[in-house]
Amino acid sequence: MVIANRDFIQISTEKIKKEINNQKLVEMYKRCMENTLDTTIKIRDSGLTFILTGDIPAMWLRDSVCQVRPFLIFAKENEEIESMLIGLSKEQVSLVEIDPYANAFNETPNGAGHQADKTEMHPQVWERKYEIDSLCYPIQLAYFIWKITGRTEQFDSAFFKMLQTIFALWEVEQHHETKSPYRFERMDCVPSDTLKRNGLGTETAYTGMLWSGFRPSDDACEYGYLIPSNMFAVVVLGYAKEIIEAFYPREIETIKQAVTLQNDIQLGIEKFGTYNHPTFGEIFAFEVDGLGNQLLMDDANVPSLLSMPIIEYLEKESPIYQNTRKFILSKSNPYYFEGKLAKGIGSPHTPAGYIWPIGLAIQGLTASDKSEKLEILQMLLRTDAGTGLMHESFHPDYPEDFTREWFSWANMMFCELVLDVAGFRMANVLKN
Repeated sequence: MVIANRDFIQISTEKIKKEINNQKLVEMYKRCMENTLDTTIKIRDSGLTFILTGDIPAMWLRDSVCQVRPFLIFAKENEEIESMLIGLSKEQVSLVEIDPYANAFNETPNGAGHQADKTEMHPQVWERKYEIDSLCYPIQLAYFIWKITGRTEQFDSAFFKMLQTIFALWEVEQHHETKSPYRFERMDCVPSDTLKRNGLGTETAYTGMLWSGFRPSDDACEYGYLIPSNMFAVVVLGYAKEIIEAFYPREIETIKQAVTLQNDIQLGIEKFGTYNHPTFGEIFAFEVDGLGNQLLMDDANVPSLLSMPIIEYLEKESPIYQNTRKFILSKSNPYYFEGKLAKGIGSPHTPAGYIWPIGLAIQGLTASDKSEKLEILQMLLRTDAGTGLMHESFHPDYPEDFTREWFSWANMMFCELVLDVAGFRMANVLKN
C-alpha cells in the first residue's frame, strides 16, 4: 500500500466537516485523495516514484507534481509522504536526463506512446511535445520538498546536472528560429497536435523569453512565447538560484546563468506580454510572437494566467493580475463558458463549451472571497455526474457528458481547493 499511514486524510476530513458541513463534499474529498494514492502512484524497487496521469498509461512531468500538491501540505508530519516525494523528484531528474524536450514518459523503455511522431523519440518517451512548464515543475517540486520538510537528499549531482541541462536548453530556445534542434510533426491529426513549418512552429522574433512548442494542455502554441509558462520559468529560476547557492555554492557560473535567464525573460514579459484592453485596462496576453501579434485568452491548464498567484509570480492583489482575472472570467475570454450548472474556463483541447474542474479549482484558490470559493465547490459537487470524482472537462448543462473518467490532476486540484477552504494552505506550509 502506498502511504500506509493515512491519518492525515482522517485529520483533514474532521477539519473539513467543521468548516464545510457537506457530507457529499467530505466523501468526494476522501475518494479523490485515496484514488490518487491507490491507482496512480507506484513506488519502484529502487525507491523512485512513478505516477500515472490516470487513464493514459504514462507519467507527465507536469501532472505528476500537481497530483501530489495536497500531499505536500502534510509531508512534514508523514515520513512515508516525504519518501514518496523524494522518489518522485529523483524519478523526474532521471526522466529529464533521457530527454529534456519530452513532456510524458513510459514507466520502462517499452516503446509505448506516440512513436510514429516525426521527432527524436526514445522508447521510454510517451510523447515529445516541448512545453516549458515540463522543466519548471521538477525544480518547483524539489524546492517545495526542501522548504516544507527540510529534506535535501534530492539535491545530488544528478539534480545539478539537470539544472545545467535545463539552462542550456532554455538559452537555445531564446533563439528558437536560429539555434533550436527541436522539430515536431504528427501525421493525420488535428492541427493543434502538430507544429507548422515542417515542425519548427509559427514564426517568432527574439524577445528574451523562452519559446514553447506546446501549452500545458498539450495543444500547439499559436504564437511561440507562452506568457504563463515564461512567468513560471521566472519563478523557478529564482528557486534554482537559491538551491545552487545553498547546495552547489562553488557553481558561480551556473548561478549567473540563472540570473541572466531570469532577467531576460522578465524583461521580455514586460516589453511584449501586456496589452492595454479598452474594458479591463492593462492585462497580460496569453501568447505573443515578438512580431507584434498577441493572443488574448486563457486556458484552464496550469500554468495559466489565472494561476499567477499559485505559481508565485504575482500577488493576487496586484492590479494587473486583477484586471487579467476579470478579463479571463468574462465572455471576452473565448474559452470562458456558462451553462445551467456551472460557469468557468475551458480549453481548445476539449469540445467548445466544456468547462474544466482544474480551471474552477484555480479560480477558487485565487479568489479573495470565501463565498466565491464555496460557490465553486458547489459547482464541482453538482457536476461530478454521480461518479464522486472529477473529470478533465464537462458540459455545464449536461455534466454526464464529460471527457476522461480517470484524471488524477483534476481530482487533486479539487482536494487542494477543499483543503484551502478548510484552512490547509500550501502558502502557509511554505512560509512555516
